[in-house]
Formats: sequence, structure tokens, C-alpha cells
Amino acid sequence: MIEFLKQLTDPQSIIAYGGLALLLFVVFAETGLLIGFFLPGDSLIFISGMICVSKPELLGVNLISLILLLCTAAILGNIAGYWFGYKVGPPLFERKDSIIFKKRYLEVTRAFYNKNGGKTLIIGRFLPIIRTFAPILAGVVKIDFKIFMLYNVVGAVAWIGTLCSIGYYFGSYEWVQKNIGLIVIVLIIITTLPVAAAFLRERKHNQ
Repeated sequence: MIEFLKQLTDPQSIIAYGGLALLLFVVFAETGLLIGFFLPGDSLIFISGMICVSKPELLGVNLISLILLLCTAAILGNIAGYWFGYKVGPPLFERKDSIIFKKRYLEVTRAFYNKNGGKTLIIGRFLPIIRTFAPILAGVVKIDFKIFMLYNVVGAVAWIGTLCSIGYYFGSYEWVQKNIGLIVIVLIIITTLPVAAAFLRERKHNQ
């Protein structure tokens, strides 16, 4: 089980061992399941775009098909998250912390909502933790489903289309192929900084 979880946090292992099916499940889970926040969404999508050009046999689809499938998984994931939040409602904020669930994740996401409104569903796609809890919080506060779907689709297309296309474009360069680990680290740092800043602001506000 531990080895399996390690593979789920390694983008290259996900694609190498699980192929397209596991790739789609991970994207769905990160945006649709409460426990999906630890999954490597950004780097996974970027690397899948690279593999489309460098090792296309691993996924068996072209770039356009890959983007469409990933967008579908991301959209369905957000819908699942929305309805989970809709059904559970405000009591979710009273839930005790556990190894998987931390109340501060919801608080940070709420701070993003207070600042950016529904655009959080678009901006949050590019930010770990936020992209997992944004649709859940949208369900908790019962945002109109049609408006939610608009932001949901736009956010999914922007997130998947951007990262996948960049990965595809740079995937043919030898330097990029040899330094995937470094690129993944840089992606993690870039996407984590805004979340860390929001957490610190929320913590300071509550003191």
C-alpha cells in the first residue's frame, strides 16, 4: 500500500504503470475527492503532454484527444466535489482534523473565495489544495449550478490546455527530458507559493 501511494505521488510512475486510465483517475480524484489534494496534478498533466510527443505509445492518444479526455476527467471531478459539498453542507467546517482532512484547507480556500469569488474555480485549478477544495466549498455555499459549470469548464480547459500544451511543446527538447525532476520541483514551488501566502494571511487574520 505504501509503495502504491508513492507511485500515486510520482507523475512518471502513474503514467508508466497505469497508463491513460490511471492518469484520468488521478486528475478526477484530485479535483473530485476529498483525499485528492496530495496528488501531483500540475506536474502529471505537464509530463503527459511531454509523453505525447516523446513516447506516444505509452498513452496511445494524440494531444487533442489527451486534452479532451483530461478536461472531461477534471470537469467530472469538480462536479463530484460540488455535490459532495452540497450534500454535506456547513457541518463540513465542524469536522475534526484527521491525517487526510485539515480544516485549514477549507479556510484557505474560503479566503480565496472571499477575494476572487467564482473565479476561484478558474484560478484555483492551477493551485494545489485549492483545486481540490474549491468545488467542495462551492457546493457548501450552494453556488448556482449553471454558474458553477461555466467556471468549471473554463477552468478545466485553461488548466489542462495550458499545461498539456506546454509539456507537448517542450517535450521534444533533450534538456527537458533529462531534467524532468527539476521541472517538477519548480512547478511545485511556483504553484505552492500562492497557497502558502494565502494560508499565512488567513492565519494572521484569525490571530
